[in-house]
Amino acid sequence: MDLFPVLKELHQKSPRKILLVVLDGVGGLPPESGGPTELEAARTPNLDRLAVESALGLLTPVYPGLTPGSGPGHLALFGYDPFRYVVGRGALSALGLGVDFREGDVALRGNFATLGPDGQVLDRRAGRPSTEENQRVVAKLQEAIPRIEDVEVYFYTESEHRFLVVLRGEGLGDGITDSDPQKTGLPPLKAQALDEASRKTARIVNLLSERIQEVLKDEPGINGALFRGASRRPSFPSMAEVYGLKAAAIASYPMYKGLAALVGMEVLPVEGEGDAHEGKLKALQENWERYDFFYLHFKKTDAKGEDGDFWGKVAEIERFDALLPEILRLDPDILAITGDHSTPALLKGHSWHPVPLLLKAPYLRKDGALRFTEGEAAKGSLGHLRGVELMPLLLAHAGRLLKYGA
Repeated sequence: MDLFPVLKELHQKSPRKILLVVLDGVGGLPPESGGPTELEAARTPNLDRLAVESALGLLTPVYPGLTPGSGPGHLALFGYDPFRYVVGRGALSALGLGVDFREGDVALRGNFATLGPDGQVLDRRAGRPSTEENQRVVAKLQEAIPRIEDVEVYFYTESEHRFLVVLRGEGLGDGITDSDPQKTGLPPLKAQALDEASRKTARIVNLLSERIQEVLKDEPGINGALFRGASRRPSFPSMAEVYGLKAAAIASYPMYKGLAALVGMEVLPVEGEGDAHEGKLKALQENWERYDFFYLHFKKTDAKGEDGDFWGKVAEIERFDALLPEILRLDPDILAITGDHSTPALLKGHSWHPVPLLLKAPYLRKDGALRFTEGEAAKGSLGHLRGVELMPLLLAHAGRLLKYGA
């Protein structure tokens, strides 16, 4: 059900501020039967204290049993039905990087990868090279491959192993399959056209993959590329339009900036490299009086999960916990802490498991939850929500929704 017409009609102004904190991929699993999840293993005294004062529940980002990508997971948290508002990873990266991305262009998110002598993928992330190394390789590719046939090719650094390609030319559709097999031990896939309008795009992407391997054949670690999320530029209603909110985003990685820009948030500059906690806190503090709604994103919980690094993910959760008192000093009227999906280190990837949700707001039915963990959240008074149900709940607690019906 599309609630946007209802929410447009019901929204009203309120002085209360909403802060949505997304710990990317925060949900986990015990690596051995009977053991703790990453959240349960972490020492989180500040989150624990906050949990006692708050209401908890579980949140299924997209739909039970479906493993969400970060795009659908985030869009759902922002209240956008991820089955109706669909956007490819490439467009999100292009919007987040702020590159020249025109009507008719097709953007693709790329992973630099390490391929073996037999052409099989040894490492989908090429050992997570530095962003500086990424920039060197991108410059090398841009010089060597300015076009394929009559299509202009533009390469951009995202971060670490991630990069962006924008294709510009006549007759390009975005209905193609990914070349990323999503696991090691397999060769890169051939892009396939899903419709007649995208046959040219599939051919160009396959030729591009071959040329990249030729250009990078002497590189020690980065010698291939995996593509996914081919997409053209979409147009979504803004959060100001639907909710009446002046919204801001604080994130470091281009994809998440792109998601925020897509729904009309102003993306605030963040000082520092990588998942710069101090830079994000500074951006939040300096802009606190200017906006009604803040989206604050932390990435490394997801990255450590994807690396299969259980204790590294625990350390990232503890790192956020240490920052939490500074966030709480701003005294947000409505504070929600959750994830866009689960990334258990056990699975080394996203999973379909619900994530915990913490809500601190004026009109709560408090529960007996003692910690911000999956098990405690399952007992919480918020129950079990779907991702798209979060924004109406936040708006209601902020006094931003009128009564529905007579």
